[in-house]
Amino acid sequence: MSEITDCPFCEPQDRVLKETTSAQVLLSDPRKVPGHFLVMPKRHVEKPWDLTEQEIQDIFELIFFIERRIIGKLGDGCDIRQNYRPFNRQDALKVNHLTFHVVPRSKDDYIHLVSERFEKDLFAELDDVERAAVVKLLK
Repeated sequence: MSEITDCPFCEPQDRVLKETTSAQVLLSDPRKVPGHFLVMPKRHVEKPWDLTEQEIQDIFELIFFIERRIIGKLGDGCDIRQNYRPFNRQDALKVNHLTFHVVPRSKDDYIHLVSERFEKDLFAELDDVERAAVVKLLK
């Protein structure tokens, strides 16, 4: 774990909307869409595999709570996303504190209109050589 002296998520003060023993929920600021939540451990963790079993349980308890509350109100579905990108420096959009993004989604929503409608060009067919190479990593 790197030494972070200025982590906005380690002491979020009055930004916490809901919490468990080891996890908390904040609204993302900046956000992609209204109702873009961040769920994270209270303890400073950067790598997903460094989470304790309790933190994993608490994080997913909060994710599922949010999903049940926002689906049908802020969107018709939901994206859950976690990024691990140690190659990016910490800035206003990237904080070195593990977060799970809970993002309300609907057909043809803002995210789709500005970016995802172009995504199909990113996909490539999975061939047997690639499949074998990647599967080998898991053995």
